[in-house]
Amino acid sequence: MRIRVVAGILRDGNGRVLLAERKNDHPFNGLWEFPGGKTDAAETPEDALSRELAEELGIAITRFERLAGIDHDYADRLVHIDFFLVTEWRGDVRAMDGQGLRWILPAEIDKREVLPADVDVVDLLRWL
Repeated sequence: MRIRVVAGILRDGNGRVLLAERKNDHPFNGLWEFPGGKTDAAETPEDALSRELAEELGIAITRFERLAGIDHDYADRLVHIDFFLVTEWRGDVRAMDGQGLRWILPAEIDKREVLPADVDVVDLLRWL
């Protein structure tokens, strides 16, 4: 089964990106990821991104572009993730679900601490 997911890579004026902590998700509990979630059947990836970031972070995105599409084969599912670079939004970023949030420079991200599907994008961000 293939699951379609979107992820927003929020980048601030200092070049830092936002990571969110996964909670209550065995075996990935405590790992960090770019915020986002599953795309509903009737949604475009862009619509799903807007909805997910509003739900998770309380923001309305105003400037973004598609960065990459990656397929990742986990032991129990195949995930296709559309990653978007988000450079402008309205509202203050906050943890709507009580998840941990942190701003970090891409070069400082420890790839052992992020979801396996996000590792390739971390490498890409180091070149942007």
